[in-house]
Parts: sequence; structure tokens; C-alpha cells
Amino acid sequence: MTDQDNQTKLIIPALAGLYGAGSCLAWPGVRFATGLFLMPHGAGKLFGWFGGSIEGTTGFFMKIGLEPAMPLAYLVGITEFFGGLFLAIGLLTRPAALAVVILLLVTVFHVHMPNGYFWGKGGYEFPLLWAVIALAFVFKGGGRLSLDRAIGREF
Repeated sequence: MTDQDNQTKLIIPALAGLYGAGSCLAWPGVRFATGLFLMPHGAGKLFGWFGGSIEGTTGFFMKIGLEPAMPLAYLVGITEFFGGLFLAIGLLTRPAALAVVILLLVTVFHVHMPNGYFWGKGGYEFPLLWAVIALAFVFKGGGRLSLDRAIGREF
């Protein structure tokens, strides 16, 4: 019995080339998108971009009882911006992803859980999804097309 005997047969065999060509880009694409989606949130907090501000984040944290609010606001902004950047480029992928997982789980349980599941009502659906995706990078690492791989070191 060969490895080919154990493989699932494609319903449309002509797509095998397309799937094969794209599979090497799938994992880096998800990593890049995950990091890129996080960065604007941190940029708003840290640099005032997109209508955000560290003062606004600090005020929100004080309102919901997250203290010390200002240092936590900076920590969240740094995690979102630089953690997102590091995920996107695949540098220090596992520690960056772990920081993102922790941040998002705090967000899920402390901010969104009281609003229920659905994101449209301020629920935890969306941040939990991103936490699960980031958790995959904690276990899997940055992959072949990452700076971690390029420098030959990773956690």
C-alpha cells in the first residue's frame, strides 16, 4: 500500500494543480491577515489613527473596571500593533501569538461575554474566532514563509 492509496481522491481531479500551488501560501496568508487585522486597533490606541486614542482606551478600561487602566491601555495597544506586525511578518511568531491569545481571551471574558455570542450585538463571536486562530500559531509557529524560518530560529 502506497501513500497515494491513503489519500482522498478529488471530486474534480483537474483542480489538483491549483490546490497544490495555493497550499504553500495558505498558512502564511492566514498569518499575514491575522497580524494585519490586529494592527489598526493598536495604531488607533498608540498613535491616534482611525479615530482612536490612548485616553479613550484608558477611559473605557476605567469604566469597565480594568485597572491600572493606562498601563493596560498601552499594553493592549503594543500587543495589537507590534504583536500584529510580528505575526504578519512571522517574527517571534509564537510569543506574539500567545500575547494576542491572552489579550483576546481577556477581551472575550471581560468585555464581550455579557453581550452574548453574536458579534452584531457586541458579543464574543469575533474576538474568540481570532483568539482560536492566534492559538493555532502558538502551536504551529510561523511556517515556511516567515522571518523566524529565514533566520533559522523560533521559540
